[in-house]
Amino acid sequence: MQRSGSVNKKQYKYDQVSDYVMAMIENGTLKLGDRAPSLRKLSQILKVSISTINQAYVQLEDKGVLQARPQSGFYINADIQCTIDTPKPIISGSCQPRNVRFSKLFEDISKISNNTRIAPFAAAKAPLELMPVKALIRETRNMISRYPAASLDYCYPPGDEKLRHQIALRYSDMGVNVAADEIIITNGATEALSLSLQAVAKRGDIIVVESPTLFSVLRLIEKLGMLALEVDTDPATGINFDSLEYALDTMDVTAMLVVPNFNNPLGSLMPEANKKRLVQLLQERNIPLIEDDVYGDLYFGDERPGIAKCYDNDNRVLSCSSFSKTISPGFRMGWVAGGKHHAQIMEWKQASSTASPSLQQLVLAEFLRSGQYDRHLMHLRKALKFQVEKGRLMIARAFPQGTLISDPQGGCMLWIKLPDGVNCLDLYSLALEHNIGTMPGIIFSATRKFRNYIRLNCGSPWIEENEQAIQTLGELVHSLVN
Repeated sequence: MQRSGSVNKKQYKYDQVSDYVMAMIENGTLKLGDRAPSLRKLSQILKVSISTINQAYVQLEDKGVLQARPQSGFYINADIQCTIDTPKPIISGSCQPRNVRFSKLFEDISKISNNTRIAPFAAAKAPLELMPVKALIRETRNMISRYPAASLDYCYPPGDEKLRHQIALRYSDMGVNVAADEIIITNGATEALSLSLQAVAKRGDIIVVESPTLFSVLRLIEKLGMLALEVDTDPATGINFDSLEYALDTMDVTAMLVVPNFNNPLGSLMPEANKKRLVQLLQERNIPLIEDDVYGDLYFGDERPGIAKCYDNDNRVLSCSSFSKTISPGFRMGWVAGGKHHAQIMEWKQASSTASPSLQQLVLAEFLRSGQYDRHLMHLRKALKFQVEKGRLMIARAFPQGTLISDPQGGCMLWIKLPDGVNCLDLYSLALEHNIGTMPGIIFSATRKFRNYIRLNCGSPWIEENEQAIQTLGELVHSLVN
C-alpha cells in the first residue's frame, strides 16, 4: 500500500496518522522495538489533535503494529515483520486455451461456504456485521407499504426504472455516459457475466481471462462450453500486456473478461493508463471486453478508480457489476450495461430468467436515492481496510518464512504464496479438519497453476475465534513445509 508522509484531507484524520507511522516503519525510520513518536510531538508535526493521534495509535495497537507500555508510551511491536513481501508475477510464456474441469472441487467448496461452524476465510464476501441490515429492513417495510402490488409482481427486463436511473447516475459520477435505458438488471453479477458471454460468444470460442481469475468465472466458461485462455497477471497492476498481445496475435480470441479494479483473488488494481491501453488494444482487433467491477466501490485510497468503460469510444465494452459485495449478497442484484450488445443481452435475459426480484429493486433504488448507500460505503471501506491490514500482519506473524502476501488496494481478499513444497489442497483438507475454510490456489486457474497458493477472505471482524484460526492455520502450514 502506498504510504505518504503528508496529510490528505480526504482521509479520516486518524487514518492519515496511521499511514504516516506505517511509512516510517516501512522506510526504516522506526525499527522493531523503537518507541513511537509521542502524542504531543506527532500532533505538532501533523497539525492534528492529540486525541486523534491517540485514536490512531489505539487502531495500530489493535492491528498488532504497536504495543502500549504503561507510563512509557507506544512501541513498535517487535513481533511484526517490518516488510511483508508480496507475491511476484508468474510469467508463463506461451499459453493455450483450455477446457475447465473443476466441477467436483467447485461443489465441495460450495458446500462449506454456508457452514457457520467453519472459520469464514473461504467465501468472497463481507460479513453481515458490516452490511446495512437495519436500514435495508426499514426500506423493505417502507416499499411493501407504499408499493404492495409492485413489490410482489414480476419486474420484467430491463428492470425497475428508478434503480436503473440511480445506476446511470453512478456511471455519470465516473465520467461515463450510460443512459438508464442501456442498463439491464440481473440476478447478481454472475448472471450479468453469463448473459454478456452468451451475447458475444458461442460454444468452442476462446475467452481471455486473467491468471489467476475467479473460479466462478472459470466454471461459467466451462458450463457454456467455451475455452479459457489465461494471460499472465501482475498482483499489483493487473494484466501483463506482453502476454496479452502474444495471445491476441497467435489465437483466434472471441472476447476478453477482466476485473480491472481489485481482481479476485489478487486484489490487483489496473492503472488508468493500462485500462485505456487495454480498451484501445481490443478495439483495434474488434474484440469485445466484458468488465466485472463488483469491487470497484471498495477502494482503500482517496478516490474511486475508474473503469474500462471510461475509455470506450465505440460502445464495445460490456460493463457488469452488482451490489452483492457492498450491500447484500442475498439480494442478488446486479446489472450490465452492454453497449452495442444490449439487444442480444435482453434476449438472453428474457429467455433465461424472465425477470429479477421486484422488491429488492425497489428497496435498492430508494437506498441509493436517499444517499444511504454512499454513507454506508464510507464505513464499509474503512472497516475492510482495517481488516485487511490486520490480516496481513497476523498472517506474517503466524506463517513460516518464505510466505508472500498480497497488498490489495481494495476489496477484502488476500492472495498468499506459501513456501515451496506446501500443497494448497493438503492445507485445504487439514484446515477443514480444524473447521477452517481456505480457498486453494489451483481453483483459480484452468491450467491448475498456483499449487502453493491460497486465497483468504479478511472481511470478517477479527474476533478471538478468527484470530486463533489464523494462528492454527499458520501452524498447519509450518507442518507441511518440507
